[in-house]
Amino acid sequence: MRNAALVLGIIGGIWAMFVGFFGYGYTEFVSRNGEIGDIAKQVEHPMVIQAASFLAPVLAIAGAAMARSQNKAAGVLMIASGLAIWLAFGFNVFTMFPIAMLGLGGILALAARQPDAH
Repeated sequence: MRNAALVLGIIGGIWAMFVGFFGYGYTEFVSRNGEIGDIAKQVEHPMVIQAASFLAPVLAIAGAAMARSQNKAAGVLMIASGLAIWLAFGFNVFTMFPIAMLGLGGILALAARQPDAH
């Protein structure tokens, strides 16, 4: 289970990085260039988007890296990362896979009782 949590956390963290790049980039673009009619409007709380864009992938990959040795901390970090993505970006076609992978990886890490067999 720890190996599955590790893999799901890494994949979810990479997906979260892509979501974060676009989320952070969008807020920066609009703040530097101004709103463009109905095409590009600034989000209500750009700092929340920027913070989640940075922290969620870091938490996900850090959790995945700890999945084999510190499974409880890893599970908490991966679930926190999935929640950060969900709260900042919502559940949509771009966020459903990182949220699902990080949630499942976190649950598997928390449920792991003993080290995986080699």
